[in-house]
Amino acid sequence: MPSQGCNGGQNPKPPFPELSSRREASVRAHLACRTGAFSEFTKGEIEQSIADRFEKQVIKHPAKIAVETDQDQVTYTELNQAANRIARAVLERLGRGAEAVALLLHSRVLSIAAMLGVLKAGKFYVPLEPSYPPLRNRYLLDDSRARCILTDRNSVALAQELAQEDRSWIQLDDGQADLASDNVGLRISPDDYAYVLYTSGSTGEPKGVIQNHRNVLHFIMNYTNGLHIGAEDRLSLLYTWGNSAAAMDTFAALLNGASLHPFRLREEGTGRLGKWLIDEQITVYHSVPSVFRSFVSSLGGQEEFPALRLIDFGGESVLQTDVESYQRHFSRDCILVNGFGTTEINVTRQYFIDQDTEVSGALVPIGYPVKDTEVLLLSDSGEEVETGGVGEIRIESSYLALGYLGKPDVTNAAFSASPRGGGRRIYRTGDLGRMDRDGCLTHLGRKDNQVKIRGHRVEAGEIEVVLRGRFGMEDAVVVGWDFGGGEQRLVAYFVRGRQPEPNQSALRNSLAKIFPDYMIPSVFVMLEALPKTPNGKVDRRALPAPAASRPKLETVFVGPRSPLEERLAGIWKEVLRIDEVGVHDSFFDLGGNSLLAAQVISRLRSTIGLDVPLRYFFAAPTLQGLAVAVVQTRAEQAGVAEISRLLDEVEGSSGDDVPGRPAHGKRPA
Repeated sequence: MPSQGCNGGQNPKPPFPELSSRREASVRAHLACRTGAFSEFTKGEIEQSIADRFEKQVIKHPAKIAVETDQDQVTYTELNQAANRIARAVLERLGRGAEAVALLLHSRVLSIAAMLGVLKAGKFYVPLEPSYPPLRNRYLLDDSRARCILTDRNSVALAQELAQEDRSWIQLDDGQADLASDNVGLRISPDDYAYVLYTSGSTGEPKGVIQNHRNVLHFIMNYTNGLHIGAEDRLSLLYTWGNSAAAMDTFAALLNGASLHPFRLREEGTGRLGKWLIDEQITVYHSVPSVFRSFVSSLGGQEEFPALRLIDFGGESVLQTDVESYQRHFSRDCILVNGFGTTEINVTRQYFIDQDTEVSGALVPIGYPVKDTEVLLLSDSGEEVETGGVGEIRIESSYLALGYLGKPDVTNAAFSASPRGGGRRIYRTGDLGRMDRDGCLTHLGRKDNQVKIRGHRVEAGEIEVVLRGRFGMEDAVVVGWDFGGGEQRLVAYFVRGRQPEPNQSALRNSLAKIFPDYMIPSVFVMLEALPKTPNGKVDRRALPAPAASRPKLETVFVGPRSPLEERLAGIWKEVLRIDEVGVHDSFFDLGGNSLLAAQVISRLRSTIGLDVPLRYFFAAPTLQGLAVAVVQTRAEQAGVAEISRLLDEVEGSSGDDVPGRPAHGKRPA
């Protein structure tokens, strides 16, 4: 039984005496038995730099694989040597001294080497994203005052465009081979900045969260000790670098001698995730619950994951149905962990679940405290709420983020000194929670207008400012709407003002030049007036549910013209929760996103037994384009000679509907 001890069946004395929940302690005891040999990350080890801790792992595990992708793998020694060369390239360009260095890379291995190289050079890194609009990347560069961009051959054109005349760039896969690869040896203080990660800002501008080396090592200490991360582990990396969870996965692996395995979720989709987890023998899986839901929906029920010992959730609320999915698809040797944290503090609570854990409510608790971190639940008047009452979650610790870069007023509004002193501070999360008698905390959502979309923190105000300012709308409000099963999508309600009614295609395309895809509303609803409370504020609870009808688009509606298009339209309607789909409509203009696109591909696999590459969908995201991709994928399996006949199944299609395919009239004979 998972709750049994290592000594043959009797429950041991719980190794976590601070937990009053016997069930929780029992599951954690099973975790300790399952992982075997484990080296504790001690408190004293946070008083160093990240580079120091990493270099110690290089000495312990010189030939062990540190990072492995489908294209590359590097040992700890090779990764360290690459990071040292990058550090010297940065120092040659910028000289010594703490400052921001921007990262804009496609290669996952080079990205990780660059992160370490920047830290070894005594700088701090700021991740950019190639998929972000140039305006947003430019803002991050200007706000962080980064003078240099580290890039690679796949991203160098974008880096040159962003650099313009006021900053330089270094292409890391060209020109560093002649630099020395031994350790740089700079003395770096635990107090020095490590990185700045940007989150959405309610004032209309992103805000950069500053973490130093000590804070990063402290949350890695808690993550390591809580999950018993060791050198034999193989950790997944599904997040992009701008997300704090990516830093957690990366450093949890590389500061413990484990191996890190990046997976390009956007390109590969969740339908391929199961096979990848099995093939790569991943032991620790980490994602937001919405990605997990899409992943398990693609499983046939016969899969086995013998290496997987931990499924770790964070970033979104976990539902009872998520626990049921875990208990249905994974072995008794695999434990589910629901964690809670923010970019400002990272891991603050953990709740451990096994096959025998019963969750009675719709929401799964976020559990019990980690070391050196306390949670206060306060009322609007600042008083602590009674046990069982609902209050704002405020986190007290000596290891909170240093604040928001260049924004003292915003920092002072979110952080304050603890009345208990001792260097402890308090962070106002804006989240609501309820504490049980045994100290178990349940997260109950937000008290403000912030929304979590696929694990990303979105301030609705940032989008509203743009809708009012750039689009001339008289009024606008953006909310997170639950479309069922815990799936949150952004919905924008607006009063158009003097401008003609915009179509959803134009709005989404315009916003895509400003915001990352997760910040673009899925649905736009025009109203004559926004509902208001008696005191004049927008009454968000009175906003009407978004309609299931096809929105106004730039494309003229043309209905499905073949049995295949009819079948695909049915899948789109179910996934998008919409009642009408045209063959020329863009999936994304209809409110789709990368995760929903992966669900479409997964349903194709389960209904017609065809594994259409997700990249084909992104290349031609219309119903007709997907139909072409389906028949061309069939042709690849049946023989290229069949492609002309199969393409006739799609009325009006041509070979150039999918880039990289033979154009119409040029198909192989």
